[in-house]
Amino acid sequence: MQPRNMSMSGVVDLAAVKAAQEAKAKAEQTRAETARQGGAGAVSPADLVIDVDEAGFERDVLQRSAEVPVVIDFWAEWCQPCKQLSPVLERLAVEYGGRFLLAKIDVDANQMLMQQFGIQGIPAVFAVVAGQALPLFQGAAGEEQIRQTLDQLVQVAEQRFGLTGLTVDPDAEPGGAPVHEVPAGPYDALLEAAVQALDAGDLGGAVQAYKNVLSDDPGNTEAKLGLAQAELLQRVQDMDPQRVRKDAAEKPGDADAQIAAADLDLVGGHVEDAFARLIDTVRRTAGDDRDAVRRRLLELFEVVGPEDPRVVGARRALARALF
Repeated sequence: MQPRNMSMSGVVDLAAVKAAQEAKAKAEQTRAETARQGGAGAVSPADLVIDVDEAGFERDVLQRSAEVPVVIDFWAEWCQPCKQLSPVLERLAVEYGGRFLLAKIDVDANQMLMQQFGIQGIPAVFAVVAGQALPLFQGAAGEEQIRQTLDQLVQVAEQRFGLTGLTVDPDAEPGGAPVHEVPAGPYDALLEAAVQALDAGDLGGAVQAYKNVLSDDPGNTEAKLGLAQAELLQRVQDMDPQRVRKDAAEKPGDADAQIAAADLDLVGGHVEDAFARLIDTVRRTAGDDRDAVRRRLLELFEVVGPEDPRVVGARRALARALF
């Protein structure tokens, strides 16, 4: 198992966007299979914290991550900061009531997992969501910071992958299997059609499928994010990157040239570059050109996600440029 970094904003390169869509589809298939088998009983609070080793990693972490976000605490008996952090994570796992599962891995007994995650020091905390691994933090952390990180994790897991967590019964016997009964939503078929279109390279079909959802439910978070990503990929698929970069360098005040280059910046993962390029262009332009640049910047904010710190900072910079 080679862990993959997953941007919490959902914006990386083309391969990562597709990987996230595939992970979501796999998570949905797992939940559907669980539902067909009649589901399982609620878990007890004691089942929210588990010890994991290399032999059980695929079953206890990768497979479970299709049902619930799995937070991994890499620790060791000799690690003093671990002895401070681990009890906090264990308490929060119970307090969050099944919105995430805490997996504890002793690095001394599981050196291969430590190497696969590229861990240089402990404590180190990762998460796995729908089979996708991402780092959360390393070293000692305050409870407020931990809570903020966990809140963001469970939000992304729910909004991007439909993972709302486990059902917890305080009276259940420890050792019960998790349950994740998620009723099919009214737009599941359309959202699945969009994912399939993306997998097939049919960006136009994906765009239309997301628009169909938004026509009835304008506030659908998953469809808004999917549409913004699909439209971005559609815009750049036929671009000649060298030509676009050349035009942008030669025409710093040309709105269309800078907009095209910003799209390429974002698809390549250069989020700050894309934002800075368009904000600078807002300062240089006026009238319809300026408005077009502003609208594209707002569209790119949707792709990255409104809570991303880079978006928050860019919004402030845009306000200063406009006023």
